[in-house]
Parts: sequence; C-alpha cells; structure tokens
Amino acid sequence: MTSTAHSSSPLNAPPTAIAPPESTSARAEVLLDGAESMLRRELAAEAVELTIVIPVFNEPITVLEIVHRVRALPISKQIVVVNDGSTDATATSLQQLSNLADVTVLHHDVNRGKGAALQTGFQQARGRFVIVQDADLEYDPSDILRVIAPLQRGESDVVYGSRYLDNAQQDPSAVHRFGNWALTSFSNLLTGHRLTDMETCYKAFRREVLQRIHIEQNRFGFEPEITAKLAKQQVQIREVGISYACRSRAEGKKIGWRDLLNALVCIVRYRR
Repeated sequence: MTSTAHSSSPLNAPPTAIAPPESTSARAEVLLDGAESMLRRELAAEAVELTIVIPVFNEPITVLEIVHRVRALPISKQIVVVNDGSTDATATSLQQLSNLADVTVLHHDVNRGKGAALQTGFQQARGRFVIVQDADLEYDPSDILRVIAPLQRGESDVVYGSRYLDNAQQDPSAVHRFGNWALTSFSNLLTGHRLTDMETCYKAFRREVLQRIHIEQNRFGFEPEITAKLAKQQVQIREVGISYACRSRAEGKKIGWRDLLNALVCIVRYRR
C-alpha cells in the first residue's frame, strides 16, 4: 500500500497566488520556435554534398590512411566506413575514428562481402552524391572531386572513374587488364553501355538514382549488377579517367577467378 503525504498550512495563511494562464499565442510561439529549431537541425544534418562509403575487410593500416585522405577533401562530406567482419586488427584501428563527427563506423559480425557492406553503407547516405571508395589504397581519393564534377555540373546522374580511359598501362598485370576488358566488353554487349571499366571501384551516383536500385549481390557481383540495372532504367554512365596503383594478391588483393566467373553470371542474369 502506498501512502501520499499531505502538507498542512495555517488557517490564517495568505492565499497562494495563482499564475495567469499562458496565452494561446504564447504557447503557439514556443511550439513554433521548437519546430523551427528542430527543422534547422535536420536541415544541417542533410546539408552534405557527398557521402563516401568505404567497405573494409582486413585492412587495419590502409583504412586509416584512406580516411585521412578523404577527410582532407575540400567538400562537405559524410564518411561511412563499413567493417565487413574483419578478422584482424581492423576493428581496433577503427576505434581511432570514433570521435570524428564526419565519420560513421559500422560493423558486420561476420564477413558478408563487398556488396553487402555497400548496401549497409548506402542505407546511411545523406549526401547529394554518393561514391564508393575502397580501403586498400589502389584508388587515390584525390581523384574523387574529378569523378563527381559531372554530377555537380548536372551533366550526368552516374559517373564511373575509369582506370583504362586515359592510360591502359596503369595496371601492370596483363591478366587483370584482359579480365577487365573481357567483363566490360561482355557487359557492354548486353547492356548497351559503352564503358572502358565496368569493374572500377569509383562509382558515383546522384543519391536519388542510387536509391532506386535494389542491390542483391553480396560480393563483387555488385559491379556488373548495378551497371546492368542502371541500363534497365536507361541511366547513362559517364566515365572520367583516374589513377590506379594495382596490388598483388600477396599485398592483399582479394578478388579472384571465382569472382570473375560470378561476374559473368551476373551480367547475364541482370541484362536488359
């Protein structure tokens, strides 16, 4: 049983003054000020030109360098790092980013693949434009502003950064060059695109265009899948030349022949 205490007062105590009720207009003004303040906060949160999504798996050193370079870009930005179930010290390294206001770090409990990591990152995107940045230093973030320039000028809805548009010899591996040429040519044949580098990491989108695409592939099949689905929506892709520093498998390159074969399957599956 709960009791409630009541205080008593002398009979001759002066009556307690009662404050006049707040006017309706005053209450409305307070509510309006609160709504405007909330709206300003929401608009400030949305006022980002570019979202950079960085999927990472077992890259404890290079991911910090990548984030450092991306943060140095002279553009309002949101950086989303998705740790895709790394089994080394990557998660520990990413703790160094926890206090950075422009960086969001997300974690998958297990490795699900690049496509799955990108899906997680895309869900957080609030920039006008969205670009993918690998965490392994093969792609130089100093190229990002060049890649998104056609988006900013309203000349295109999607831009790919091509490693082969200006200098096909940037990639020293003849096997890599042939594999990319074969996949890109096959993709062009079935989609109607005229690309030189379908497999590039640097894919930049107007956010609303990206949001119309439902991604199904969890691994490297993301590249041919989104390229084909853009073709289905009759979205033209513009290419811009970029630099490229290829790594070997010994240095940590993860894509292999299994992914190449899966890419061929995806090109056929998602063709127009």
